[in-house]
Amino acid sequence: MFGFRNLQRTDTVNGVEKLRYELAQAETVVIGAGAGLSTSAGFTYSGERFQKYFHDFTEKYHFTDMYSGGFYPYDTLEEHWAYWSRYIWLNRYTPAPKPVYEDLLALVQDKDYFVLTTNVDHQFQKAGFDKRRLFYTQGDYGLFQCSEPCCQETFDNEALIRQMVEAQGYHIAPDGQLTVPENTILKTSVPSELVPHCPHCGKLLTMNLRCDDSFVEDAGWHAAAERYSEFLRRHEGQKILFLELGVGGNTPVIIKYPFWRMTARNPNATYVCINKGEAVCPNEIAKQSLLFDGDIAAVLAQIK
Repeated sequence: MFGFRNLQRTDTVNGVEKLRYELAQAETVVIGAGAGLSTSAGFTYSGERFQKYFHDFTEKYHFTDMYSGGFYPYDTLEEHWAYWSRYIWLNRYTPAPKPVYEDLLALVQDKDYFVLTTNVDHQFQKAGFDKRRLFYTQGDYGLFQCSEPCCQETFDNEALIRQMVEAQGYHIAPDGQLTVPENTILKTSVPSELVPHCPHCGKLLTMNLRCDDSFVEDAGWHAAAERYSEFLRRHEGQKILFLELGVGGNTPVIIKYPFWRMTARNPNATYVCINKGEAVCPNEIAKQSLLFDGDIAAVLAQIK
């Protein structure tokens, strides 16, 4: 129905006041969150944060961001998991540098809300969102799955990832922050016995992240999908606010296009897009839309 043609890109005049009003009037809020939300919360994958925790890998392999390091063909599984364990710990088990998720919860906690997200860093639940109102469509950094896969099952990884990180020389503080003890030289590999294997078939475990058709949609995934579908059915036609945060054009069929379609079909709906450099909507729903081309944290802080 909609594509990236004939799009409205203008910031909404008096947008903050209008959004504050729409939030107050809305019976229901559906949040659609992409990578830009976590970026706004301080989860950057390059620059100073990357260099702080991966300088030893960059000196050896010369990649410039966490994503590149995640796809690098390391010579050994021990080195692969040394890199990935740091990556997972930093982006799943450490606190967000900025309270953006907490600010968002404060805006919707008294509403009938649901969250649809392509993010895999678990920040919604860590900030206090009701886990029964969350649908993580693309996986979770906190879960392993069989690489085969031999089963539609996932496995919590926190304990093992912690062991891998500590085996490299890091100290993990009570709040999850990583520090390097004095006179410690970090290792870029983990002991072989920590390389994870499937408890059922013995093959290697991998991350539960949607990158191809081997992605495991376990029972929890399907339950969350059904709760989201039922939520939309229950509120169809009501005064609903679709709040899209940091969703780019890489996977628009998951959040962006459905939000546009549902807004177009419901004259009582309002579509809100907050996204630095990518705040757009189709002309067909421009009169029902509020657009903010700016930092999500800054916009949310103004609404409080």
